[in-house]
Amino acid sequence: MSEQLYFIAIVPPGDIQNEITALKHIVADRFGSKHALNAPPHITLHMPFKWKEKKVEKLYRTIEEINDEVKPIEVELRGFDFFEPRVVFVNVVENQFLNDLQKLVVERCRKKLKLDNANYRDQSFHPHVTIGFRDLKKRMFYEAKEYFEKQETSFKFQAARVELLKHDGSKWKVLK
Repeated sequence: MSEQLYFIAIVPPGDIQNEITALKHIVADRFGSKHALNAPPHITLHMPFKWKEKKVEKLYRTIEEINDEVKPIEVELRGFDFFEPRVVFVNVVENQFLNDLQKLVVERCRKKLKLDNANYRDQSFHPHVTIGFRDLKKRMFYEAKEYFEKQETSFKFQAARVELLKHDGSKWKVLK
């Protein structure tokens, strides 16, 4: 029985995705961290999990049920922040509606799918859009931090649904 990797996220509209992908390319070209380019820009609502392909319809149904309940929310991305010593990200402005949406996703995934790994290492939800991580060397992280602390960025968009992303063996893809 084959299992695939999935996660649940908010994916910004195409124009914002393009601008954030350009930031990922800066991290890759200047600081040698290409791993963030393996996924479209996103705000993770549920960490990656393995799912049996024979049960994929149940997964799709659960995502659609969540989306039936989602009311559009405004998401604002502003500035850069960091998880030392490896992660550079575009900051998501604090938003109670986004926090509530993440709680809804977690609750539904626990109840309907029996998934219990929603957050990274049991840390609380900290919405962000990663532009550099994992393969970012510690020395280069501090150079990237110094660079991005001097930069500004700002985006706003309406999030009206959550997306299911699947790993194809090399990259994450949004499932339609």
